[in-house]
Amino acid sequence: MTKIQFLFVSLLILLLTSCGSSKKAAAVSKVEFELEKQYQLYKGVPYKYGGTDRRGFDCSGFVGKVYKDGLKTQLPRMTKDMATMGKKVSKHSLKPGDLIFFRPSRKYRHVGIYVGDNLFMHSSTSKGIIKSKLDNVYWKKKFRYAKRILIY
Repeated sequence: MTKIQFLFVSLLILLLTSCGSSKKAAAVSKVEFELEKQYQLYKGVPYKYGGTDRRGFDCSGFVGKVYKDGLKTQLPRMTKDMATMGKKVSKHSLKPGDLIFFRPSRKYRHVGIYVGDNLFMHSSTSKGIIKSKLDNVYWKKKFRYAKRILIY
């Protein structure tokens, strides 16, 4: 193979691989944009057990609403059913849109949506719709696993 052929093939490979990367980056950016848009719509809306609208959300009601309206994906209504979907991902491999599952007590489960930068949005019983840090002392201890529903 001549030097020119080698350079041409190398350039072609670089272009082809960067196209895939940019498509993935664009998909992630779109998800981040939609998540932030949904967060701004509902930020501060109070917690309400069984709630699925602006009058109040429980954790799965909020996650379901964001996925349906912002990400055009239907999820089951209950946290335990959401947990059966998707593929498990490690905490260090999280991408925006991944569901984060917690176990605050033996009887109670909690779900939020990872938004990037070590943050997730969720419906807090005390503060309503907020963003919290994954490494917060409370959430760090209660974290169980994450699931990827969206395909990038």
